[in-house]
Formats: sequence, structure tokens, C-alpha cells
Amino acid sequence: MTIKAIIFDVDGTLADTEDGHRKSFNKAFAENGLDWNWDVTLYDKLLKVTGGKERIKYYVSDFNTAYKKPDNFEDFVKHLHKVKTAHYTAMLGEGLIPLRPGIKHLIQDAHKAGIKLAIATTTTAENVTALLEVGLGRDWADYFDANGCGDIVPNKKPAPDIYFWVLDKLGLPAADCIALEDSNNGLRSALAAGIKTYVTTNPYTHWHDFDGAAGIFDDLSDLAAFYRTTGLPLPKR
Repeated sequence: MTIKAIIFDVDGTLADTEDGHRKSFNKAFAENGLDWNWDVTLYDKLLKVTGGKERIKYYVSDFNTAYKKPDNFEDFVKHLHKVKTAHYTAMLGEGLIPLRPGIKHLIQDAHKAGIKLAIATTTTAENVTALLEVGLGRDWADYFDANGCGDIVPNKKPAPDIYFWVLDKLGLPAADCIALEDSNNGLRSALAAGIKTYVTTNPYTHWHDFDGAAGIFDDLSDLAAFYRTTGLPLPKR
């Protein structure tokens, strides 16, 4: 198999972002007069659902059933998520959430080797831009041939929709690509699209079921081992 493209998840894969998201949600709740507080244990459970707005709805429906939803609940959720995103992008802009080990070099190596790069994530385009402008520079988008973010497809992971969208933009069959994910939902999404998938775990996902993954890594600090496992060409440094 000659790998022609690498498709990246973002949250937990490119960077350990989840605790930044959690703290930003809590700031948004406090600003809106809510006594909600998502601690690490609760947030770990809420991560079962992908997408920030969907996660708020899941919290209300399954964990805070006593909350009386306002008539304009959909707008209320969108507003909360918008406030949360502002706090989160501010954290990114301050460099508080760096890229995970090996990620920058992997992107640069693959780009130099002529391998296409793409993003397939449920997070917003604003979040992706804020993260990668700091991690890769203002020209970060030049590295990527497709950028699938947020609500660009109707069904979020574990549905394969975002991966099908990215494959269409790349103009490549699934067999020519690999995906890099960090969670069970992400793995299921990529596999359902027929893409060979590798996993890098993080504190929120290390216990997930990764059956079907082509390889599992703690991180990419040992890029040479990752290249050997995947069959990616080793760069000359």
C-alpha cells in the first residue's frame, strides 16, 4: 500500500485539547448564570457524544434532568457554545494548548514527501484555525488539501460522514489513505468509511476499545516507529 493521504482528527489527536474545552464550557456556564460545573469525571462521560452543542444537550437530557429548558433551548445552546468557543480560542491564542509530540514534524515530513493531508473533526473551523495558527504558523492551511470541520456534514462521529466528505474533497479512495484518531468514536467513524486507522491515546481515551485499529501509540514522540508501522517513507533529516 502506498499511502497518498493522512487524515487527522483534531481534539485529543493533534493536541490534548479536551481539558481546555472542559474549562471553557464551565466559564461559559458561569457567565450565563448557570450553576453547572463539568468536572473531569463527568466530562469523561460526556465525551461519549461528539460535538460541543450535542454535548450540552446530552448533559441536560441525561445528567441534569431537573433543569427546565427554556422555550428557545436550541438558540440557548448555540449561544452557550459560542461563548465557550470564544474562551477556548483565547486559550489557544495564548499558546496554552500546544500540539502533541511529533505532530508538527509528521505534518511537515508528509507535506515534503508529497503526501496529501486533511482534517476530519467535529470541532469548529474557528477552533482548528486557532490551534494550528499557533502550532504551525499563519500559513497552516497551506499544508492541508481538505479541511472537514464542525457542522459541515449532518451526522457527526461515529458516523462516517465527515470522512466520506474528506475523501471526496481529496479525490482519493479510502484504500489510499490512513487516519489518525484518539477515541473509539473517531476510530469507528474512520473504519466505517473504509480507512485504515491508527490511534494515539490520551488521558481521556486510553481506556477506550480500539478493536480494529491498525496500530495504537501513546503519542508520536517516536516518529521513526510510527513510520515503520505505517509504511510511511522515512524522511532524511
